[in-house]
Amino acid sequence: MAPLYLIQITTSIMNMTAKNAQNRVVGFDLGIASPIGWVDAVMQDFDGFLQDHASCEKKASGMALSMLAHYPDKPDIVAAMGDLAVEELSHFREVLHLLGARNISPAADVKDPYINALNQQVRRAPEFFLLDRLLVAAIVEKRGHERFNILMHTLPEGPDKHFYEAIVASEERHYQLFLHLANTYFDSETLNSRLSELLVLEAEIIRALPIRAALH
Repeated sequence: MAPLYLIQITTSIMNMTAKNAQNRVVGFDLGIASPIGWVDAVMQDFDGFLQDHASCEKKASGMALSMLAHYPDKPDIVAAMGDLAVEELSHFREVLHLLGARNISPAADVKDPYINALNQQVRRAPEFFLLDRLLVAAIVEKRGHERFNILMHTLPEGPDKHFYEAIVASEERHYQLFLHLANTYFDSETLNSRLSELLVLEAEIIRALPIRAALH
């Protein structure tokens, strides 16, 4: 049986899907695929990648809690972000276990150039802020889903591969969760227009960033 928080997240997505069935954006494709050399860089320094992944999961949990605190008047966001924070923290713990099996300590948190560049695209005016935060989060999760999927198919059979198989499924749920939340508060025309703009910008960011043994 799936953990309670996964059932709650899945139920939230199903409820939002039914609520917006007549007028919603149901998915999107990234504007550019990850560079071919990315997975090679990861496999050459998989220990370093795991350290970065642990940091990303910890930050993702903090981001969910921050969004929850920013929108206490929006029950859908409060419920979804509470569940998401717990799930991201559980992923952090699992990556710590993978590091511990290698006798490797977690690394100090560093600024993520990809996340920073995307966050700079978030418009600060109140009428745009929530939409942009939700769509940026959806794009980040979609990129994570793409990269974890590449990694899953590259890793040899064993605990690491099995862990990333589970992570791939989680990332897909997460990007859908943020997209469904955006559908809850914004009409499909507004959502699609801004999503298209952000996907172009995200592709430019991917092209400009150096390839490294990190999630982003």
